[in-house]
Amino acid sequence: MSSTVDLNADLGEGFGVWRLGDDEALLGVVTSANVACGFHAGDPTTMRRVCAGAAATGVAVGAQVSYRDLAGFGRRFIDVEPAELADDVLYQLAALDGIARAEGTRVRYVKPHGALYNAAVGHEGQARAVVDAVVAHDPALPVLGLPGSALLRAAEAVGLRPFAEGFADRGYTADGGLVPRREPGALVHDPAEVAARAVRMAVEGTVVAVDGSTVPAAVASICVHGDTPGAVELARAVRTALEQAGVALTAFTG
Repeated sequence: MSSTVDLNADLGEGFGVWRLGDDEALLGVVTSANVACGFHAGDPTTMRRVCAGAAATGVAVGAQVSYRDLAGFGRRFIDVEPAELADDVLYQLAALDGIARAEGTRVRYVKPHGALYNAAVGHEGQARAVVDAVVAHDPALPVLGLPGSALLRAAEAVGLRPFAEGFADRGYTADGGLVPRREPGALVHDPAEVAARAVRMAVEGTVVAVDGSTVPAAVASICVHGDTPGAVELARAVRTALEQAGVALTAFTG
């Protein structure tokens, strides 16, 4: 399907003295970093440390925006008014971009996190709120989301560049959505299986759903979650498998 693909992971998801994931190791593997902006995880010091590391390693920085939900790690849906949500997203995006620029890089794309990501698949109002915030900050920024989502449709409608994303370590439903985390099959842990799924997405543009059906998954970027146990090993396995399949890894933002 493609001779190149982006590999992304969620970084900077600690808070204060708490660390979640190995940001430094992942920066040596991925081509794009979805950096937490402080609403579901992250803090100014963490954001700056990750941005500095990304600048040093040539990894593209993306703003991983979220609901205002530190206690729930941004994984709980919040029925926030679209105008307020747009303000929240703009606040996060602008904060990370300012820190990134101080470290010699900049935010190159926007990707919602957790429950907001899932809501933006079908919730037209919240999807447009995310897009409105991006347009207000920098209409040249692309948006990363699930193929066929309301988010990508809303982005394209206003002239933003929409990019489709696949998940090597998440289970899929037969309609191309993600299996909710509380349900069986939501997470894929075996490194060999995760790597094989990534190669299939990149080469064939498909993924096998939990019911055994094959669903389209033509994607520009593949995600390995940074908070998954063994995330670094999974990411390395994915990168190695993609390279062995003849797929070059490069940031989708260019």
